Amino acid sequence: MTRPLEVQLLVIAKEPRPGRAKTRLSPALGPEQAAAVALAALTDTLTAVHRTPARRRVLVLDGTPGAWVPAGWDVLPQREGGLADRLTGAFADAAAGCDLPMLLIGMDTPQVTPALLTAAVTDLLATDAVLGRALDGGWWALGLHAPHPHAFAGVPMSTGTTGAAQAARLGELGLRTTELPVLRDIDLPADLRAVLDELPADSALARLMAVVA
Repeated sequence: MTRPLEVQLLVIAKEPRPGRAKTRLSPALGPEQAAAVALAALTDTLTAVHRTPARRRVLVLDGTPGAWVPAGWDVLPQREGGLADRLTGAFADAAAGCDLPMLLIGMDTPQVTPALLTAAVTDLLATDAVLGRALDGGWWALGLHAPHPHAFAGVPMSTGTTGAAQAARLGELGLRTTELPVLRDIDLPADLRAVLDELPADSALARLMAVVA
């Protein structure tokens, strides 16, 4: 059995409900189909995290957990406020329950693999922070040894400069940061088509799109 790494893996996600999840895939996909894509992407993400050796796994959720939450996970509610507030809260609340470094990812990069996450955690354990930027200018992963109340201060969220601003902010805080590989988020139909080429045929999202197509 692989020995767990002394780290917490956090997934911040929104409950995959029609009308609330993956709305930017419309009108190419209707609300029900977009929610099904969100559920499949979340399932693949949770599966990859579940297969990554870690001491603790946490789902930081906006909504109500369902049967899709793997056994053994802790579920924490997202805090109120904007994305910066919710990210700050996710790190703080996870740290309150376990004093270990934390790697947080979203539900928009189902192409992540246990090998990629293990490498990210290994990097985190050797430095102060890690940051995985996204092709759209945002970021898909952020790791910190401890929560910082001002880690997201002044960082514009959900823009084409979010990743660069986040990297600059970590530098301003004096944190040595290792950059992770750049990944594509699933936001638009073109992103969905591109990410499908990176997924194994037996992934939840690949199986879903084979039926939808």
